[in-house]
Amino acid sequence: MTKTKDGLFVVFTGAPGCGKGTQARILKERTGICHLSTGEMLREFAKQNTPLGQELKAALERGEFATDEMIIEMVEQRIDAEDCRHGFILDGFPRTLPQAEILEHMMKEKGIKLNCVLEIQVPDEIIMERILGRYSCMKCGAGYHDKFQKPKVYGVCDVCGGTEFARRQDDNRTTVQNRLINYRLLTYPTIPYFERHGLLKTVDGTGTIDAVSGKINEILNIKL
Repeated sequence: MTKTKDGLFVVFTGAPGCGKGTQARILKERTGICHLSTGEMLREFAKQNTPLGQELKAALERGEFATDEMIIEMVEQRIDAEDCRHGFILDGFPRTLPQAEILEHMMKEKGIKLNCVLEIQVPDEIIMERILGRYSCMKCGAGYHDKFQKPKVYGVCDVCGGTEFARRQDDNRTTVQNRLINYRLLTYPTIPYFERHGLLKTVDGTGTIDAVSGKINEILNIKL
């Protein structure tokens, strides 16, 4: 029998714009465990001169999505790394029910027991407001929002003093609506799956960043 590894192993899930990336980064800062963002991992692996890295790079350059097989291989290689030995936060994986089933099998093989799957729940209208209002500094990448996180001095980045800002081209109403539809079709079926396995914990994500973080700390029994 494989001995279960000790540590904190968590999946963050929820609709695009629910705040899972932000909360995952905060949890990483508080616990020291790895934050494994699928998007960041894809970019990092695509830079590597390995068979998987070359395959991912070619797919991305063709404007294609990485296949399930590529994503799963990437995630497996990453969680086998030494810095993930005592814990990790999966952010953006699994995105589909087949990925969730493979993740469960993978964890069992590696002797890793997920502590929980945290679903951050936010109504669509709030998600729309959050995404449409966000922008970033073109010089350092610091993120801001029209309503929730304005620079201390209008038009000046708090971090680097830059004065040029940009919004993502895909942060528009039509694209966000399509992303929400795809989330419900592809990713939401993982929610009842994890619930049946006794792993699902839900968090109201409509409060402030600190308030949501506090709720997550309570669920994970993290003492500050």
